[in-house]
Amino acid sequence: MALSTSCLAFHQVVVVVNGSVRKPLISPNFDLLTTSLASTVKSNFAPVQEIGDAVNIVNIEGNIPVDFPNGIYIRNGPNPVFGGLKSTISVFGKSSHTWVEGEGMVHALNLIKDGHGSWIVSYKNRYVETETLKLEMQRNKLCFLPAVEGDTPAILAAYVLNLLRVGKVNKFISNTNIFEHSRKFYAIAENHLPQEIDINTLGTFGSWDVNGAWNDRPFTSHPKKAPGTGELIITGVDALKPYFVLGVISADGKKLVHKVDLKFNRSSLCHDMGVTQKYNVIIDSPLSISINRLLRGGSILKYDKEGYARIGVMPRYGDANSVLWFQMEPHCTLHILNCFEDGDEEVVVRGCKARESIIPGPEFGLNKFEWFSRGFKPICSSEKEEEEDGFLFTRLYEWRLNMKTGGIKQRYLTGTSFSLDFPFINLNFVGIKNKYGYVQVVDSISSSDCGNINFLQFPYLHFEQKESQSGSGFEAIKVEYHKLGKNTFCSGAAFVPNPEPGSEEDDGWIISYVHNEDTNISQVHIIDAKKFESEPVAKITLPQRVPYGFHGTFASI
Repeated sequence: MALSTSCLAFHQVVVVVNGSVRKPLISPNFDLLTTSLASTVKSNFAPVQEIGDAVNIVNIEGNIPVDFPNGIYIRNGPNPVFGGLKSTISVFGKSSHTWVEGEGMVHALNLIKDGHGSWIVSYKNRYVETETLKLEMQRNKLCFLPAVEGDTPAILAAYVLNLLRVGKVNKFISNTNIFEHSRKFYAIAENHLPQEIDINTLGTFGSWDVNGAWNDRPFTSHPKKAPGTGELIITGVDALKPYFVLGVISADGKKLVHKVDLKFNRSSLCHDMGVTQKYNVIIDSPLSISINRLLRGGSILKYDKEGYARIGVMPRYGDANSVLWFQMEPHCTLHILNCFEDGDEEVVVRGCKARESIIPGPEFGLNKFEWFSRGFKPICSSEKEEEEDGFLFTRLYEWRLNMKTGGIKQRYLTGTSFSLDFPFINLNFVGIKNKYGYVQVVDSISSSDCGNINFLQFPYLHFEQKESQSGSGFEAIKVEYHKLGKNTFCSGAAFVPNPEPGSEEDDGWIISYVHNEDTNISQVHIIDAKKFESEPVAKITLPQRVPYGFHGTFASI
């Protein structure tokens, strides 16, 4: 108990705004004093309040297409419940929250056509009510010390204090993605189990552990449905052995039909995974979680530039010995666009590749804005990556993995004119060969300025059409662009397929939350994928600002 007593006596809380430290708030009783950052956080990353009952929307520019399906467009994102990012200063040093640690809030737009053919559109937002959020709401104060970024002694003290005070070493955030399985919807982040969401009220039913069969670790943020069977393929990473476990959930969501330890020798933060008709695809990059490293004075989460990277392909119900590993140069691929089998020999993996990882951010003590500025600096060469800067510049990459010879053919699919991430496709083509894909383009200037990622336009990728870049000798795929306009950024985009039978892969719409920072107005844009470079067919103005977030989905209802 001596450790907790010394911490309670000396702990202070400070508020960090745009890199500047405000006056410390001394808290001898360890009640974390909070200050709202809604008016001070730069850009549209500041949190908002729950709006309450759903609000009907009448301010719609253009027309929602007649054949657009009835459904809900829902997106997740971090929304700190007590007003913003906090830092602690004590005799043990400093620890800080990062933006990605904000509690999850879901934003939902319902689009329902009435019996007369008129659209009824409404908006609602609500926190994902995890166990730790409900605890903080009951106590009406922030209960968890920051325990991800900072000085090692301060982080270790934070873990101990959090455990002593609330029985958990860190809060559950559930802020990264929304996915559907067996007509149920779940909010998810890597550090906890999925939270089932009531699609009508946005209330939280509770954690989903597959009837107790998956209660010892979290899910990946990006589980995938297997083509044909509808089974859900999941992975779970832990800081202790077993580091990496893969599971297969039945199509009805009631049973875990397969669970296997893949015998990793490190805890790799595998943010995404892939599936094909026969295989599971595992991205193992050198972004790792290490308690031993933390105890030695390093960071618990770190991208190791000298570490190894590999892609594993395993049969759907395989074990650790069945995985065929393909070794490659160190890199970071946080998001996969799609995987599929091409013939009897090759498995094709397409993902967003960078030299380093944007997670967890700059090393503690470095200037975040300078780090982002250097990281997103455009690289000069389409083929060489020897530049000191541009380490976060992300391009679409393709690996062709030969299952018979173990060989790899690999190439960039996009050039150096834009950095991209957060890919999405027509979900009817997950795990099978697709012709088209979509991504979001990083605005390097605004991202450097605010110290977070801003996305300013959508590229429409044509995988079966080539487009040579002038003077570079590099053959890229054809790309069309949908631009959003000055100081206007997007988040959580999804593809909505045309529900008519026989519709082509790219017959449908892009739907996205969009925010204009000059007017401070948030909208949802609906873009005709067949007329991609044209103005949106509909711009739906929302009743309040929607902060930038992560991944979204559209579900027909």
